[in-house]
Amino acid sequence: MSSKSFKKKPSRKRSSSKFASSMASFKYLYLRKFFILVSIILLACVILVFGVSSNTWNEISSDSNSLKFDGYEIVNEFPHDPRAFTQGLVYAGNDTLFESTGLYRQSSVRKVALRTGKVEILHKMADSYFGEGLTLLGERLLQVTWLTQIGFIYDRKNLQKLERFTHQMEDGWGLATDGKILYGSDGTSTLYQIDPQTLKVTRKHVIKFNGQDVRYLNELEYINGEIWANVWQTDCIARISPNNGTMLGWILLHTLRVLTF
Repeated sequence: MSSKSFKKKPSRKRSSSKFASSMASFKYLYLRKFFILVSIILLACVILVFGVSSNTWNEISSDSNSLKFDGYEIVNEFPHDPRAFTQGLVYAGNDTLFESTGLYRQSSVRKVALRTGKVEILHKMADSYFGEGLTLLGERLLQVTWLTQIGFIYDRKNLQKLERFTHQMEDGWGLATDGKILYGSDGTSTLYQIDPQTLKVTRKHVIKFNGQDVRYLNELEYINGEIWANVWQTDCIARISPNNGTMLGWILLHTLRVLTF
C-alpha cells in the first residue's frame, strides 16, 4: 500500500454536511502538526539527556552513538486562527508569517501577523485543491497540493496567483528552500531537490535510519544547512543532510503532548 493512503485527510467526494463533522476528527492532527511547524520555526533546540519508554523511542535511541538527539525549549507563544488547518508555515521576517492551509473547500494561502495572529491577506484556493507545503523564494511563494502533482506560485506582496505548475514528485506534501534549490517531500522516504526555474527534479535521496526507510516525510524546513522534516504520525523531526540525504539526528517533541492537550 502506498504511503499516501495512510494520510487521513478528507476525500474529494465528501459532501458539505459531512465536511463540517470531519473537522472534529482532524482536530488532533491539526494541533499536532501546527505545534510541530511552530516548533521548527520558533523553538530553540538544545541537547537534552532524556529517557523514553515506548518502542519508538527505544528504536531511535539504539543508534545514539552516531546521531544527535535534541529536545526543545519553548521561547514564545503567539495567537493563531484555530480554524486554520495548517499545512505549510513560513517566517518571512518583520513579524510576518505566510501560511498554507488545507481541507477541501477551505484551503488558502495567507499572510499573517505573527504577534496578533491577524490574517492580513487571504487567497482562497479553488474547492478542488487541498493546500499543502509552502516556501518562499525571493518574491515568490511556491505551494504544492495534496494528492496531485500540481502546485501554484504567488506574489508575496499581495498573494496574487502568478502561475500553476506541475512537479515530478509522487504527491505534494512539503516544500523548503535554501535560497537556490527547492526541497520537496511526497509522504514517502524520498527527499527531492528541485530546480526552481524549471521545477524539475534534479536529485533525490532515500532517507534511511538504522537501514530502514524513514517514511512519511512531511513538512520541511531548511535550518542552518540542514533539512528538518517532521515525520507524519510521529512526534519526531528528522535532521537530514541536503547534500547526501544522511540522517544527522532527531528532535523529539513527544512532551509537547502534555503541554497542548
